[in-house]
Amino acid sequence: MERLKAAMAVLLCLILSTPSASALAQAAPAAASQSPAARQAYQSGELRGDDRILQALNRFTFGTRPGDLEAVRAMGVEKWFTQQLHPESIDQSDLQARLAQFPAMQWSTQDLLVRLPSNAMIRQAADGKVPVPEHGALHAVYVDEIARYENRQQQKAQKQQQATLTATAAMTVPANGAQPNGTQQSMAPEAVQPVAVQADAGQTMAVANAEPPPPDEAKINRILALPPAQRVAQMVAMTQPDFDSFRKALKGPQRNALNADLNPAQKEVVGALENPQRMVNDELMAQRLTRDIYSNTQLREVMADFWLNHFNVYLHKNDETPYYLVSYERDVIRPRALGKFEDLLEATAHSPAMLLYLDNSSSMGPDSPAAEKAKASAARRPDAKKSAPEGLNENYARELMELHTLGVNGGYTQADVTQVARVLTGWTVDKPQRGGGFKFDQNRHEPGTKKVLGKKIKEHGEQEGEQLLHMLATRPATAKFISRKLAIRFVGDDPPQTLVDRMAKTFLSSGGDISEVLKTLFHSPEFWAPDAYRAKVKTPLEYVVSAARASNANIDNMQPLTNALRDMGMPLYGAVPPTGYKWDASDWVSTGALVARMNFALTLTSNKLPGIAISWMPQTDSDSLVANIDGSAPGAQPTPEAEEQRLEALLVDGGVSSSTRAAVLDQFKVQAQTAQNQGFGKPLPVAAKPVNPAQAALSLERQDQLLAGLLLGSPEFQRR
Repeated sequence: MERLKAAMAVLLCLILSTPSASALAQAAPAAASQSPAARQAYQSGELRGDDRILQALNRFTFGTRPGDLEAVRAMGVEKWFTQQLHPESIDQSDLQARLAQFPAMQWSTQDLLVRLPSNAMIRQAADGKVPVPEHGALHAVYVDEIARYENRQQQKAQKQQQATLTATAAMTVPANGAQPNGTQQSMAPEAVQPVAVQADAGQTMAVANAEPPPPDEAKINRILALPPAQRVAQMVAMTQPDFDSFRKALKGPQRNALNADLNPAQKEVVGALENPQRMVNDELMAQRLTRDIYSNTQLREVMADFWLNHFNVYLHKNDETPYYLVSYERDVIRPRALGKFEDLLEATAHSPAMLLYLDNSSSMGPDSPAAEKAKASAARRPDAKKSAPEGLNENYARELMELHTLGVNGGYTQADVTQVARVLTGWTVDKPQRGGGFKFDQNRHEPGTKKVLGKKIKEHGEQEGEQLLHMLATRPATAKFISRKLAIRFVGDDPPQTLVDRMAKTFLSSGGDISEVLKTLFHSPEFWAPDAYRAKVKTPLEYVVSAARASNANIDNMQPLTNALRDMGMPLYGAVPPTGYKWDASDWVSTGALVARMNFALTLTSNKLPGIAISWMPQTDSDSLVANIDGSAPGAQPTPEAEEQRLEALLVDGGVSSSTRAAVLDQFKVQAQTAQNQGFGKPLPVAAKPVNPAQAALSLERQDQLLAGLLLGSPEFQRR
């Protein structure tokens, strides 16, 4: 590990050093040193040939897949970009087939909350406020979740009661047995009786709540051997303790066997029986990664990611947020990712996910009818227990201007924030625990004229907010703020002001048409400048997705990738502040972060992530599949050097520098020797030893896994 950390420290220096025109021949495009024409292109100040194609692919997609470079070369990069701006014209049949495994992601928020109930829905069902389905799998889901909820409540009450009785006993009888007057007296039996009684009650409750013994192997195997429908029916028929005991008893291969041949609907039943809330979270993240990795409409997915971060909503705000996020991404963000900014701003402002996240759903005008009614009620009942009164909430108003439109230097004041909050009072959510939609509540709306950014907004109910959003969407400050963020995302951490100004001008003249702004960026010389080539360090999401795409991974289980993103500090939908995640390299590059990335790469390429398979073997004669560390044996080909070149062409379009190539091969030898010393997997054969083809193939596979992992950790791959 220490050697690996040392190697990562060297790579860190390479990644942190932004390529410049003078350093491109070593750190960036390999083509620059390959031909006089290529060198002339760089000297003339623009990318040419394959480097131009790779610049477009690496910025407007989540990374290249095998064959992408050749496909765009045949089509032409201009035509490819135009096609990406019109995703409706691109075949997505393969993606749709993959997304079919997540049927719940097509349900409405109301259906999600009923069919995969949240904790709040279960609490209401336990209290009799929500009907429990009468039969079928959904009945079992509710009954099991209510049982788990009531068990947790009993345990909580028991702990509280035990703590209270213990504290009471401690106050009644001092630890040394002394009485208040200083005399000594033994504790009477009745003095400790309440504690003893409670202990007996606790034992009784523990017995009542104890899990049944785990099922024996024969019973488990009988259930796993059943046809899918009967297997699911068996689990539906189990009591909650029996089901939990059954699931805990399953070993790794048995867990795989449980779900192996279930259809998507059956898998969702099993997942809902185990934990319906987690099922929603897991499917939300899995469908997101499925789109990012396998979608042919890559520009739309990149822009969906951009807007989900710009209009950030934190996954764990409350019980309902994951359910609302399904519709937020599917119905609000993705369809408008390449459209008009004002349409997107309007849709997010009306979204329950946003209104709940930034608390506008609870905002109430100080002089609204609802506030006056609350004041009158409080005056009539002066002795009544007072709860925290609802009032004006400025959270969304502030972020609407600072993060969504004008920017922190957009020319607004605190008075403007307060006035915007007044304009948006009454913009709320109808019965959020039941999955209700946007609702304008006139009773909570602040009456009277408001003044925002020097402009009067006359009293007009919900239309006040519409007028406000239009004003913010069309301000020059908004055009500059959005254009700069797009330039940071697609060009560099500190983009040229000339580019930002040009994009902002297009933003204003086109009515905030994002596709037109992206066209301006695409046709700008700053985008094609050599200094922009590989000038962006990938975020953890970009790194993980690009590694899956470059390796052409076949993924049946996205959970290892979501775990990797969490470990790298970028869990999906996991940005707590409304600012979302940052795009700057400084936020993502450190020695620890690079070690985490390298560990992920080596684990991915070694096929150690469950449900993810990658084949590294070339299509060649098995007699030649002999891998030797030094390559000295006659006919012992391919050598590590030869395989490095093959895998480099496969994984890192544009190639790596000679220094990176040497570092990869040196580190490979260290890793290979360590693997041999530790007896890790099949040893790499020594040059002079005869090796049969079957053993040689396995040895070459292990060699390729190490080389591929190191290449995915290279500075060139970690850059966009």
